[in-house]
Amino acid sequence: FTFKVAARLFMILAVMAAFALIFGDDRLFFNQIILLIILVAQVVELLRFINHTNRELAKFLLAIKYRDFSINFSKSKIGQSFEELNEAFTEIIDIYKNVKMEHEGQFHYLKMVVSNINIGIISLENNENIVLINKPAEQVLHAEGVKNWKILKAKQPSFVQEIDAIGDTGRKLINIDAHGEPRTLSVDVNSMIMLNKSYKLITFQDIKGEIEQTEIEAWHKLIRILTHEIMNSATPISSLTETMQSMLEKDGQQKPLEELDEETIEDLRFSLKTIKKRSDGMVSFIDDYRKLTKVAKPKLEPVPVQELFNTIENLMSSELDKANIRFESQIDNITTIQMDSHLIEQVLINLVTNSIHALEGVPNPAIQLRAYQDYDKQVVEIQDNGSGIPQKELNQIFVPFFSTKKHGSGIGLSLSKQIMHLHGGNIKVSSELGKGTAFRLFFR
Repeated sequence: FTFKVAARLFMILAVMAAFALIFGDDRLFFNQIILLIILVAQVVELLRFINHTNRELAKFLLAIKYRDFSINFSKSKIGQSFEELNEAFTEIIDIYKNVKMEHEGQFHYLKMVVSNINIGIISLENNENIVLINKPAEQVLHAEGVKNWKILKAKQPSFVQEIDAIGDTGRKLINIDAHGEPRTLSVDVNSMIMLNKSYKLITFQDIKGEIEQTEIEAWHKLIRILTHEIMNSATPISSLTETMQSMLEKDGQQKPLEELDEETIEDLRFSLKTIKKRSDGMVSFIDDYRKLTKVAKPKLEPVPVQELFNTIENLMSSELDKANIRFESQIDNITTIQMDSHLIEQVLINLVTNSIHALEGVPNPAIQLRAYQDYDKQVVEIQDNGSGIPQKELNQIFVPFFSTKKHGSGIGLSLSKQIMHLHGGNIKVSSELGKGTAFRLFFR
């Protein structure tokens, strides 16, 4: 390259010298014009030759800018160093091309997975443009080809309103009417900011079928329980009634009063007492069932946790003292919880009472009431060191009328779970035989 530049400069100097020699000679006027043209052409050629590298570099950068990977850098004719530069350009272009092909392959694979997964997925950019909507989402919402959030709102106003109400992050069960077909959707919304653009990922699944199946199973379970409890009372009542009828009749006719001895009258009195007892039991059972179906809607307000714990300790102090149980309370980084204090007191009293029964015969019995923050949830925990609950019973303790206690009604934990659901929270249990049980109340 240096040699070729020097050769061109030498030729320019030679032409300039020749031009200087004949300059001013009128006889060689046309020769002067020809030499001047040659000189200009040589300068232009020199500049073009020197700027070859800049042109190649510009071509390379433009190829990357516009993602044109079809461009080719031929072998350089101006020197080995420039040939190596062109080879480097070609290698980088090939690397970019391979990366682009790999990304496109991954994108198409991801698109295929998203399209075939059995969950509706919508990706929303800046709360306006739908950058991705898969086939299940299009089918559920009847939104084939929709790419704008406002257009989807015109097609499915109830769905869009529910999503907007959730905000940037959240989960919710929503009911929509998709062209006359009712659907229950489990919706999950997440948001993120990427490259100065906000994205909202909406995933949902039609769970109407699963809910209906769960409802059927719940009804079957409830009917079995109701049938069992009613038969427990109705069978002895029917049997005793038939026995009493046989005592008062003879050959299908009523016995005369003089034939009724003291023993028969005593048997009749015993049977009537038993019937009354079983009838009272049935009335009590129905009353318990009514409690489950008539839980008042909670009136939520911020409740000081320390005040709540003090109330529970005062209410249960007599029972705790009788059973010689050590009671402890602990509050970690939490001051108030949004709740209906009257309903939650009912839940805590029931759980503490259950712990007292579980601690019968246990050495050094203790109950700990604790409140703490668990990520985005506020938790109230009741833990004891009692006998524990067998694993096979853990899955049934929240079923209405199921009880591990001999004379338990089986509605306390069911009622507690219902109250927690009305608070938008949940109740969970963990237990280990011989070591104790812990109930956790999760609040939003």
